[in-house]
Amino acid sequence: MSFDVEKFRIFISRIAALAVLSFLFICKSYWESENDIFSSFMYITGIILVGIASLGRMWCSLYIAGFKDEKLITKGPYSICRNPLYFFSMVGVLGVGFCSETITLPVVILLLFSVYYPFVIRSEERRLKSLFGASYTKYARTVPAFFPKFSIFQEPGSYTVNPPVYRVHIFSALWFIWVVGVFKVIEGLRGAGILTPFLIIY
Repeated sequence: MSFDVEKFRIFISRIAALAVLSFLFICKSYWESENDIFSSFMYITGIILVGIASLGRMWCSLYIAGFKDEKLITKGPYSICRNPLYFFSMVGVLGVGFCSETITLPVVILLLFSVYYPFVIRSEERRLKSLFGASYTKYARTVPAFFPKFSIFQEPGSYTVNPPVYRVHIFSALWFIWVVGVFKVIEGLRGAGILTPFLIIY
């Protein structure tokens, strides 16, 4: 059952990414032409969030890649919250939204994330509880589910990494950057007159 949930989550994420890119092919930010300072501020904010998210997801993957169902990971990013991958994913999708230089897109993305991901988190936590029992229950009592608590951070002096699996995870951690790159291509095509936006959004 957990595999099906994971597969469904990845499928939904890819569909959402394609929807965002398709949306941007036909839309243009109101702020892009009306307020260059505000537009630039949103883009820079987005880039910072995307950078944090990509580094954060690679940090999480360093600990969990290849060990997801084999042992309970409680160190590094998993010592400050139980779902750091999803936390950094939220940061990343908000960054992507801001890179669109609109207010509408990050708000819509945040709403969709808030509606869908709690179900994914609860499903995965049920699976972890069934796998690790009392150890997970004890862990859940002291570590927050989603928003990090940095005061309880713990990091081991050394850690065994699974390089082949981690290499795959690195590519998945960088998709936020790839999406932003496509944004700039779309913007360049519009500037060259190859693409004509049909809608102006805030």
